[in-house]
Amino acid sequence: MSAKTDTTELDPWAGIVGQERAVAELRAAVAAPVHAYLLVGPSGSGKRALARAFAGALLSAVGETAEDRDRHVQLALTERHPDLVIIEREGPSIRADEARSVRDLANRKPVESDRKVLVLDEFHLVIDSVGPILLKTIEEPPSGTFFIILADDIPSDLITIASRCVQIDLGPVPDSDIIEHLVATGVAAEVAAEAVAAAAGDLRRAELLANDPRLALRRQAWFDVPSQVDGRGHTVVAQVDNLLAMIDDATEPLKVRHAAELAALEARVELYGERGSGRKILLDHHKREMRRLRTDELRFGLAILARRYRDAAVASERPGEYIDAIDALGALNEALIRNPNERLQLQSLFFRLPTLLG
Repeated sequence: MSAKTDTTELDPWAGIVGQERAVAELRAAVAAPVHAYLLVGPSGSGKRALARAFAGALLSAVGETAEDRDRHVQLALTERHPDLVIIEREGPSIRADEARSVRDLANRKPVESDRKVLVLDEFHLVIDSVGPILLKTIEEPPSGTFFIILADDIPSDLITIASRCVQIDLGPVPDSDIIEHLVATGVAAEVAAEAVAAAAGDLRRAELLANDPRLALRRQAWFDVPSQVDGRGHTVVAQVDNLLAMIDDATEPLKVRHAAELAALEARVELYGERGSGRKILLDHHKREMRRLRTDELRFGLAILARRYRDAAVASERPGEYIDAIDALGALNEALIRNPNERLQLQSLFFRLPTLLG
């Protein structure tokens, strides 16, 4: 993110991977921005990185000197700019009190200039009653206030709000772009390729997996499950315990990153004091990231199992039990959004899985 343009100023877009069309649209919008932008794309497509870059471009556009503009960009890219507000949910969805907080924040004056940027993360998780609270604020914010809204998709209840925004669609980051990005950061090409294959276009997850030496072991452990299930309790318990232990190991790279981010926060608190440090926001963000990683790991494993049973169904003259297994895997995949008890859900699933030889 430290690459410079020909004018020696920091380029806020330099760290974006694989979303050239979206970058071109947002870069062009900086000259005459409208009140709200909606970035829609799957998890790991780089929406939040794009939001930081766009915010940096919007806030730096009012800088009077190159040094001043660079400072705006640097602060925005690290989400520490006083006129950049990131709004994240505290629970499983964005509630009415959080929506009212957005409205209040939008009406506050900017700290450093006449511009302010509010980023609403995971907009697709807004509950039904919240939409009307946000609608007027988003469609008619105070002058100089810009919304950047991030969503995996647009639920029908939020179409009206979406219609008030300039929508920019993002797809999964191309595998070739992620591999090139990982190799440029020092990851071996073969490790990058394996991480990308497991990440399914999710840049954030690929970056974590590229630093996880046990990825291949976890893939093999999930692949072996259908050959080992036999309907006996002790077998199922042992398999589930082993897989959950491996998922615990998979959280280590994220724990390392979280520790570094917390250490950086502590250093800022030491210099500037606790007030306004954002400690609770950071810790809550870490909890959500950890939950998301575990869910990603479970879905990674369920996808491996589904492929095995799908192949078995295609090759079998009586595929019924394999199709039932695929349906059960799909049901658990959907249930993960509700943060179920991992151990009990996996045990229940494995008891129902048919045995595959080989």
